[in-house]
Amino acid sequence: MTSHSSHAQKFDVRMRGFASRSTVKQTLEWIDHSLPSLQSESVPLEAAAGRVLAQSVVSEVNVPGFSRGMMDGFAVRAEDTLGATPYSQIALEVIGQSLPGEAFEGQVLPGQAVRIMTGAPIPTGADAVLQAEYVEIRSSKIVTQTAVAPRKHVGQPGEDIAAGATVLTAPRTLRPQDIGVLSSIGVAAVEAVQMPRVHVVTTGSELLPAGSKPQGYNITDANSPMLLSLIRRDGGLATHAGIIPDDPQQILKALMADVDIVVVSGGSSVGQEDHVPMLLAEHGELNIHGVAMRPSSPIGMGRLGKRLVFLLPGNPVSCLCGYDFFVGRAVRLLGGLGRDWPYRKRSYRLQRKLISMVGRVDYARVLLVDGEIEPIATSGASVLSSTTRADGFVVVPEDSEGYAEGSQVDVFLYD
Repeated sequence: MTSHSSHAQKFDVRMRGFASRSTVKQTLEWIDHSLPSLQSESVPLEAAAGRVLAQSVVSEVNVPGFSRGMMDGFAVRAEDTLGATPYSQIALEVIGQSLPGEAFEGQVLPGQAVRIMTGAPIPTGADAVLQAEYVEIRSSKIVTQTAVAPRKHVGQPGEDIAAGATVLTAPRTLRPQDIGVLSSIGVAAVEAVQMPRVHVVTTGSELLPAGSKPQGYNITDANSPMLLSLIRRDGGLATHAGIIPDDPQQILKALMADVDIVVVSGGSSVGQEDHVPMLLAEHGELNIHGVAMRPSSPIGMGRLGKRLVFLLPGNPVSCLCGYDFFVGRAVRLLGGLGRDWPYRKRSYRLQRKLISMVGRVDYARVLLVDGEIEPIATSGASVLSSTTRADGFVVVPEDSEGYAEGSQVDVFLYD
């Protein structure tokens, strides 16, 4: 790194603090305008559930493609049953059968019937199905005391899906039942939005690998497994560089991964070892550094070549908050899922007041207690357990001092 680069020096806020902070609104607008256009790829049908459809699907065929019986019984000419009653029964001669996938090859003439199973083709000449339970079988004949109307219990060609009809409209997250419909019209693969490739870079010489026991003055990496899970939830293909020591050259190499989005955990603030903002400023663009919110105010973001780069604080709650507000939005938008949070929103009464500060957005964790909510009494950005104890969070806008006891507030539920 050329430490005398004037461009990078401009962004060297280490040990000096932030001169100013972007608003959350400005930051979200930057993300929305910085994302590249969506790319698509062909995905085999068996792997398409959960993917976002990039191109609307038009059926080339009718479903069903033929007239078929919708009941077990006998295919008949409806006019042959006219006048049938318990007192005036009508007999018809059974001349064959029609099974699913195996049609009756002859023609139904006046006074004749063909045994038919549900889903089997309606024979030529027949236009209705007499249900089996309404006839009496006598040797090679059936006797009915019930009349049927034309087209009764007959599925018409294109009744489910007509050739030329738009079956699924893009963009749409494909559900299992969608896959069934696509298969029914002969679609073997769909054009789906490419899943964003997201690379997690964890920095910090004091960190131990995820899952290992903390020891001495070292702490275990909690952020990368959390971030990888969040990225997958939001439809991204997540990879991890492992723990990178606080060495500028190694960090820069990790930032250059061939991906769409790089998410850096740690080293984003103004400490002596926070190299990432300067690296991004020197080798790419540091467009935002410092956001007026709590927690996660030291967040940064910019571009490195075609990659979007997000700098998240190392403190776990700040890291989660920064992901929820900004990175998740970028991943979902890039993958065609939309900008909305993947959390249910419900309105609850506040048990006690929730204090905030005008000029910043607050991400306040809350508990559900007896059908009401209560703020968790901690503001510590490193207290990750506060998010597992919390049932959800409340976003307090920057123009608010908080909410009074008894207020109805919107809660985003973690479950």
